[in-house]
Amino acid sequence: MIRSILRGAAAGAAGTTALDAATYADMALRGRAASDVPAQAADKLADDVGLSVGGSGEQRENRLSGLGALSGIGVGVGVGVVVSLVHRAGVRMPWWAGSLVTGVLAMAATDASMTQLGVTDPRTWSAKDWVSDVVPHLVFGAVTYGVVAGDGRR
Repeated sequence: MIRSILRGAAAGAAGTTALDAATYADMALRGRAASDVPAQAADKLADDVGLSVGGSGEQRENRLSGLGALSGIGVGVGVGVVVSLVHRAGVRMPWWAGSLVTGVLAMAATDASMTQLGVTDPRTWSAKDWVSDVVPHLVFGAVTYGVVAGDGRR
């Protein structure tokens, strides 16, 4: 079980790195700004649980940006662990299906939590917003599931 958890954590970390690379490539190609939604979510979550994010102005914004990024890493690693444990339990899919399910799971985890916090509403997103969200999560799913499934004999 520990091996599956560690494999899943590594898979989620690799998937998160790939997601970040896809996101930054999109930003570079289209000249778009980074999303401030993860920082808003970190701010709202801290407020909801009664924690204070210290500082003011730019310093506070930088802290929230860091917390938002760290929460994304946590979600990615967590999804990797869940997928690895499900794989260990015997749920095996072709690579393309496992990749799709893993990417959708990660996207649902982030988008649902941010919607629940009230910092975004996917119903109002443009087609470009959806592409900016879907493509990196599919990349995440492909890398994460690929690491979890390995050569298919595990």
